[in-house]
Amino acid sequence: NFACFLLMFFSVLFLGSAALLAFGGGFVILTCKNYDYLLQESFFPLPGWLAVLVAFVLLPTGILAFSISVRSSRYHQGALMHLLLVLLCLQVSLAVLTHFYSIWMAAELKSTMGQVFYQYNGTYSVASGSRPVDVLQEKLECCGIQNYTDWLNASGASWNFKPEKAQVPRSCCKEEYSGCRGDLHQLEQLFQEGCLRKLQDQLWFGMEFLFCCCLVLSVLELLAAASNGILMRQRPFHDFRFL
Repeated sequence: NFACFLLMFFSVLFLGSAALLAFGGGFVILTCKNYDYLLQESFFPLPGWLAVLVAFVLLPTGILAFSISVRSSRYHQGALMHLLLVLLCLQVSLAVLTHFYSIWMAAELKSTMGQVFYQYNGTYSVASGSRPVDVLQEKLECCGIQNYTDWLNASGASWNFKPEKAQVPRSCCKEEYSGCRGDLHQLEQLFQEGCLRKLQDQLWFGMEFLFCCCLVLSVLELLAAASNGILMRQRPFHDFRFL
Protein backbone atom coordinates (compact mmCIF):
# COMPACT_ATOMS: atom_id res chain seq x y z
CA ASN A 1 0.00 0.00 0.00
CA PHE A 2 0.98 3.66 -0.04
CA ALA A 3 2.45 3.59 3.49
CA CYS A 4 4.78 0.73 2.49
CA PHE A 5 5.85 2.62 -0.61
CA LEU A 6 6.64 5.69 1.50
CA LEU A 7 8.73 3.66 3.93
CA MET A 8 10.70 2.17 1.05
CA PHE A 9 11.21 5.66 -0.38
CA PHE A 10 12.34 7.03 2.99
CA SER A 11 14.73 4.12 3.46
CA VAL A 12 16.57 5.11 0.28
CA LEU A 13 16.64 8.75 1.41
CA PHE A 14 18.01 7.76 4.82
CA LEU A 15 20.85 5.77 3.26
CA GLY A 16 21.69 8.65 0.94
CA SER A 17 21.51 11.13 3.81
CA ALA A 18 23.95 9.00 5.81
CA ALA A 19 26.52 9.49 3.05
CA LEU A 20 25.88 13.25 2.96
CA LEU A 21 26.20 13.61 6.73
CA ALA A 22 29.38 11.54 6.77
CA PHE A 23 30.80 13.82 4.07
CA GLY A 24 29.76 16.99 5.93
CA GLY A 25 31.07 15.70 9.25
CA GLY A 26 34.36 14.65 7.72
CA PHE A 27 34.72 18.06 6.06
CA VAL A 28 34.27 19.87 9.38
CA ILE A 29 36.67 17.52 11.22
CA LEU A 30 39.41 17.84 8.58
CA THR A 31 39.03 21.62 8.32
CA CYS A 32 39.36 22.00 12.09
CA LYS A 33 42.36 19.67 12.09
CA ASN A 34 44.11 21.53 9.25
CA TYR A 35 43.72 24.86 11.04
CA ASP A 36 44.04 23.69 14.62
CA TYR A 37 46.73 26.32 15.28
CA LEU A 38 44.00 28.94 14.77
CA LEU A 39 41.29 27.06 16.68
CA GLN A 40 42.66 26.65 20.16
CA GLU A 41 39.63 24.90 21.64
CA SER A 42 39.85 21.13 21.17
CA PHE A 43 36.08 20.59 21.00
CA PHE A 44 35.41 22.60 17.83
CA PRO A 45 35.31 19.38 15.69
CA LEU A 46 32.48 18.06 17.94
CA PRO A 47 29.67 18.87 15.42
CA GLY A 48 31.58 16.89 12.79
CA TRP A 49 31.91 13.82 15.02
CA LEU A 50 28.24 14.08 16.00
CA ALA A 51 27.30 14.20 12.32
CA VAL A 52 29.31 11.01 11.71
CA LEU A 53 27.47 9.36 14.62
CA VAL A 54 24.11 10.36 13.12
CA ALA A 55 25.24 8.91 9.78
CA PHE A 56 26.03 5.55 11.43
CA VAL A 57 22.61 5.47 13.13
CA LEU A 58 20.93 6.30 9.83
CA LEU A 59 22.31 3.15 8.20
CA PRO A 60 20.37 0.59 10.30
CA THR A 61 17.36 2.93 10.27
CA GLY A 62 17.26 2.92 6.48
CA ILE A 63 17.74 -0.85 6.32
CA LEU A 64 15.01 -1.41 8.91
CA ALA A 65 12.58 0.89 7.09
CA PHE A 66 13.16 -1.03 3.87
CA SER A 67 12.65 -4.34 5.67
CA ILE A 68 9.33 -3.17 7.12
CA SER A 69 8.12 -1.99 3.72
CA VAL A 70 8.65 -5.54 2.41
CA ARG A 71 7.58 -7.62 5.39
CA SER A 72 6.28 -6.01 8.56
CA SER A 73 6.45 -7.03 12.17
CA ARG A 74 5.47 -5.25 15.36
CA TYR A 75 8.95 -5.75 16.73
CA HIS A 76 10.66 -4.11 13.75
CA GLN A 77 8.17 -1.29 13.62
CA GLY A 78 8.69 -0.56 17.29
CA ALA A 79 12.47 -0.63 16.79
CA LEU A 80 12.11 1.79 13.89
CA MET A 81 10.12 4.22 16.04
CA HIS A 82 12.83 4.14 18.71
CA LEU A 83 15.60 4.73 16.16
CA LEU A 84 13.70 7.65 14.65
CA LEU A 85 13.30 9.19 18.10
CA VAL A 86 17.02 8.78 18.84
CA LEU A 87 17.88 10.33 15.48
CA LEU A 88 15.56 13.26 16.08
CA CYS A 89 17.24 13.99 19.44
CA LEU A 90 20.72 13.72 17.92
CA GLN A 91 19.84 16.00 15.04
CA VAL A 92 18.33 18.67 17.27
CA SER A 93 21.56 18.62 19.30
CA LEU A 94 23.62 18.80 16.11
CA ALA A 95 21.58 21.72 14.73
CA VAL A 96 22.01 23.67 17.98
CA LEU A 97 25.77 22.95 18.06
CA THR A 98 26.34 24.00 14.46
CA HIS A 99 24.49 27.28 15.02
CA PHE A 100 26.39 28.31 18.16
CA TYR A 101 29.75 26.92 17.03
CA SER A 102 29.56 28.95 13.81
CA ILE A 103 29.36 32.15 15.84
CA TRP A 104 31.95 31.00 18.38
CA MET A 105 34.47 29.85 15.78
CA ALA A 106 34.19 33.13 13.86
CA ALA A 107 35.12 35.08 16.99
CA GLU A 108 37.92 32.62 17.85
CA LEU A 109 39.43 32.88 14.36
CA LYS A 110 39.41 36.66 14.43
CA SER A 111 41.28 36.69 17.74
CA THR A 112 43.88 33.98 17.09
CA MET A 113 44.57 34.98 13.48
CA GLY A 114 45.49 38.47 14.66
CA GLN A 115 48.01 36.99 17.10
CA VAL A 116 49.53 34.66 14.50
CA PHE A 117 49.94 37.40 11.93
CA TYR A 118 51.46 39.70 14.55
CA GLN A 119 54.22 37.14 15.19
CA TYR A 120 55.15 36.99 11.50
CA ASN A 121 58.90 37.40 11.07
CA GLY A 122 59.50 37.25 7.33
CA THR A 123 58.60 35.12 4.31
CA TYR A 124 59.46 31.44 4.83
CA SER A 125 61.28 32.32 8.02
CA VAL A 126 62.01 29.48 10.44
CA ALA A 127 60.98 31.73 13.32
CA SER A 128 58.01 30.67 15.39
CA GLY A 129 54.74 31.96 13.96
CA SER A 130 56.01 32.69 10.44
CA ARG A 131 55.54 29.37 8.65
CA PRO A 132 51.83 28.98 9.57
CA VAL A 133 51.08 32.39 8.03
CA ASP A 134 52.81 31.49 4.76
CA VAL A 135 51.07 28.11 4.61
CA LEU A 136 47.70 29.71 5.33
CA GLN A 137 48.08 32.36 2.64
CA GLU A 138 49.25 29.84 0.04
CA LYS A 139 46.56 27.28 0.83
CA LEU A 140 43.65 29.74 0.90
CA GLU A 141 45.12 32.01 -1.80
CA CYS A 142 44.72 35.07 0.40
CA CYS A 143 46.78 37.91 1.81
CA GLY A 144 46.49 39.53 5.22
CA ILE A 145 43.65 39.17 7.70
CA GLN A 146 40.99 41.39 6.14
CA ASN A 147 42.91 42.08 2.89
CA TYR A 148 46.45 42.72 1.64
CA THR A 149 46.54 46.25 3.13
CA ASP A 150 46.83 44.72 6.62
CA TRP A 151 50.53 44.19 5.92
CA LEU A 152 50.97 47.95 5.55
CA ASN A 153 50.21 48.29 9.25
CA ALA A 154 52.17 45.23 10.32
CA SER A 155 54.09 45.77 13.54
CA GLY A 156 55.95 42.51 14.00
CA ALA A 157 59.49 42.51 15.37
CA SER A 158 61.22 42.45 11.99
CA TRP A 159 58.37 43.05 9.59
CA ASN A 160 58.23 46.84 9.37
CA PHE A 161 57.56 48.40 5.99
CA LYS A 162 59.61 51.22 4.62
CA PRO A 163 57.58 53.82 2.72
CA GLU A 164 59.85 53.62 -0.30
CA LYS A 165 59.53 49.82 -0.55
CA ALA A 166 56.04 48.66 0.29
CA GLN A 167 55.85 44.86 0.11
CA VAL A 168 53.79 41.94 1.33
CA PRO A 169 55.08 38.41 2.07
CA ARG A 170 55.91 36.38 -1.03
CA SER A 171 53.29 33.82 0.07
CA CYS A 172 50.74 36.41 -1.11
CA CYS A 173 51.98 35.95 -4.71
CA LYS A 174 49.87 34.10 -7.24
CA GLU A 175 51.42 30.83 -8.36
CA GLU A 176 51.61 31.74 -12.04
CA TYR A 177 53.92 34.70 -11.33
CA SER A 178 57.27 33.07 -10.57
CA GLY A 179 59.11 36.39 -10.41
CA CYS A 180 56.75 37.95 -7.87
CA ARG A 181 58.44 39.47 -4.81
CA GLY A 182 55.36 40.86 -3.09
CA ASP A 183 55.65 44.36 -4.56
CA LEU A 184 52.49 46.35 -3.90
CA HIS A 185 53.02 48.23 -7.14
CA GLN A 186 52.15 44.99 -8.98
CA LEU A 187 48.81 44.14 -7.41
CA GLU A 188 47.79 41.92 -10.32
CA GLN A 189 50.42 39.41 -9.11
CA LEU A 190 49.04 39.26 -5.57
CA PHE A 191 46.09 37.71 -3.78
CA GLN A 192 44.09 40.61 -2.43
CA GLU A 193 41.31 38.96 -0.44
CA GLY A 194 41.83 38.47 3.30
CA CYS A 195 42.40 35.05 4.92
CA LEU A 196 39.89 35.55 7.74
CA ARG A 197 36.86 35.75 5.48
CA LYS A 198 37.97 32.80 3.35
CA LEU A 199 38.55 30.52 6.32
CA GLN A 200 35.30 31.61 7.97
CA ASP A 201 33.47 30.83 4.73
CA GLN A 202 34.94 27.32 4.66
CA LEU A 203 33.86 26.57 8.21
CA TRP A 204 30.52 28.29 7.70
CA PHE A 205 29.86 26.12 4.64
CA GLY A 206 30.48 22.94 6.63
CA MET A 207 28.31 24.04 9.56
CA GLU A 208 25.48 25.30 7.35
CA PHE A 209 25.58 22.08 5.33
CA LEU A 210 25.13 20.02 8.49
CA PHE A 211 22.41 22.37 9.77
CA CYS A 212 20.39 22.09 6.54
CA CYS A 213 20.79 18.30 6.51
CA CYS A 214 19.42 18.16 10.06
CA LEU A 215 16.35 20.22 9.14
CA VAL A 216 15.53 18.15 6.05
CA LEU A 217 16.16 14.86 7.84
CA SER A 218 13.95 15.86 10.76
CA VAL A 219 11.03 16.39 8.39
CA LEU A 220 11.71 13.09 6.62
CA GLU A 221 11.87 11.22 9.92
CA LEU A 222 8.57 12.65 11.10
CA LEU A 223 6.96 11.59 7.82
CA ALA A 224 8.55 8.13 8.11
CA ALA A 225 7.21 7.80 11.67
CA ALA A 226 3.74 8.79 10.44
CA SER A 227 3.89 6.23 7.62
CA ASN A 228 5.03 3.57 10.07
CA GLY A 229 2.16 4.46 12.41
CA ILE A 230 -0.38 4.25 9.56
CA LEU A 231 0.97 0.84 8.61
CA MET A 232 0.61 -0.38 12.19
CA ARG A 233 -3.01 0.75 12.32
CA GLN A 234 -3.84 -0.77 8.97
CA ARG A 235 -2.71 -4.25 9.93
CA PRO A 236 -4.09 -6.09 12.94
CA PHE A 237 -1.60 -7.46 15.44
CA HIS A 238 -2.20 -11.08 14.48
CA ASP A 239 -1.46 -10.36 10.79
CA PHE A 240 2.15 -9.46 11.50
CA ARG A 241 4.84 -12.05 11.00
CA PHE A 242 8.08 -11.83 12.87
CA LEU A 243 11.21 -12.18 10.77
